[in-house]
Amino acid sequence: MSRSKALQYYIVSRLLLAPLMLWTITTAVFLLLRATPGDPVDAILGPRAPEAFKEELREQLGLSGSLLEQYFNYMGQLLQLNLGESATSRGQNVWDIIGNHFPATAELAVCSMVVAVVVGITIGSLSASRPNTPIDAGGRLFGIITYSVPMFWMGMVLQLIFAVQLRWFPLGTRFPLTLPTPEGITGLYTLDSLLAGNLNQFFAALHYLALPSLTLGVLLSGIFERIVRVNLKQTLSSDYVEAARARGIQEGRILVAHALKNAMIPVITVLGLTFASLLGGAILTEVTFSWPGLASRLYEAISSRDYPTVQGIVVFFAAIVVFASIAIDVLNAYVDPRIRY
Repeated sequence: MSRSKALQYYIVSRLLLAPLMLWTITTAVFLLLRATPGDPVDAILGPRAPEAFKEELREQLGLSGSLLEQYFNYMGQLLQLNLGESATSRGQNVWDIIGNHFPATAELAVCSMVVAVVVGITIGSLSASRPNTPIDAGGRLFGIITYSVPMFWMGMVLQLIFAVQLRWFPLGTRFPLTLPTPEGITGLYTLDSLLAGNLNQFFAALHYLALPSLTLGVLLSGIFERIVRVNLKQTLSSDYVEAARARGIQEGRILVAHALKNAMIPVITVLGLTFASLLGGAILTEVTFSWPGLASRLYEAISSRDYPTVQGIVVFFAAIVVFASIAIDVLNAYVDPRIRY
């Protein structure tokens, strides 16, 4: 089988497995929510609410009938791409909640990943190119610290220093109340303000975005620093790099044009999966910085036991992770001709 046909077969098989993975995640979320103790109807309305109101809310939440009936009703709605309505925000569709809050999460995730990749690759490259030196030791120490420090603790410390004491950055939220928010073209305030040509809005959005994205980006950079340092060290000791040195090619050109290019192959995999999981795993960042994103909205829905919102947001994030993993595998196959499927 030729490489192109093998790759096509792999892509088709992964796409066919995607619904199975989504079904597994959806079923697990459905069962886990209903296995939690307590009655969500009592949590929302209170135990003294009239029974008629409780029955109406149970019908809205899909909690009426047996567990099997609830499951089939929910899966039937999901097959129609109907995520239901929020139980705490009456009349608001879950798709509307995703559309309103996801751009904030996406903007934070993109900026955080830019910081993580730039810082991680830079420190990892410097550490690998200078083995057994103080720079190498500093790079390893940086990777260990950033990988192990809790995000919520670092966020609170940086808020205390840069927002409360020095007052360089705002303490929370996404945009100042004194300015009109950018027109909702994409929902990304920095991009929308640039498209509108409003630099005041752009720098205001960037000012509010800087501290949470720097916090999350620097902590994530430890992952890329460790991967780049290990793979780049192995690449720099390979035969073709030694041959390039023997031909008199400058060390900087060898590092950038030869070694770093091949060392970046595993980074692409980690980059895609980290970004996809970051979209759904930024709850601590968004809650710490009062960032009005979808992960923060998920936290609120879990706290209020809003089943439709929790299920809808988790399924949405799961779909992103599943299809991002497929896209990364395909990209790796094109970047590295040695990969066979």
